[in-house]
Amino acid sequence: MIRSTQIARLDGLMLCASVDDEQSETSVGEVKSQIRQILRKLTRNSEAQASIESGSYILHYLIDSDIVHAPALRPYAFMDFDTFISRTKATYSDARATQNLDRLNDELRDVTKVMTKNIEDLFKKYRKAAVRINWDLLVKQYGPFAALGFIILVFFWWRFF
Repeated sequence: MIRSTQIARLDGLMLCASVDDEQSETSVGEVKSQIRQILRKLTRNSEAQASIESGSYILHYLIDSDIVHAPALRPYAFMDFDTFISRTKATYSDARATQNLDRLNDELRDVTKVMTKNIEDLFKKYRKAAVRINWDLLVKQYGPFAALGFIILVFFWWRFF
């Protein structure tokens, strides 16, 4: 999804740029300044085309006849997330903010309860396995010494009693 486009000459003179609405202007402003910095640094010896990752945007440029075309793209993976964020933002920016915050707090409490229950279930499930593993390690570490001590006791018992 193209968020902003700028076309300039190689000497840095801006020929045209896309007009963005006020809402996207604030989010794309930093990317536009990065595009301008890239345009100033390009020369005739620069690569004819390249892509540069900049945060959540990908900046592409193409040099053709000393004209630089530079769009800023938003990767497709973020597009669905953007719609979710905008819907959620609209929900909680309503005039009935206290009701929305109460609803948000209720949802957070529900999620916290579910997570706590899941963690407790995991502790219960793996507690028996942990006890068994510790017992096996104890036997493996001290078992030979205990067996040798038992054989020596049996030998003394048999020999002297």
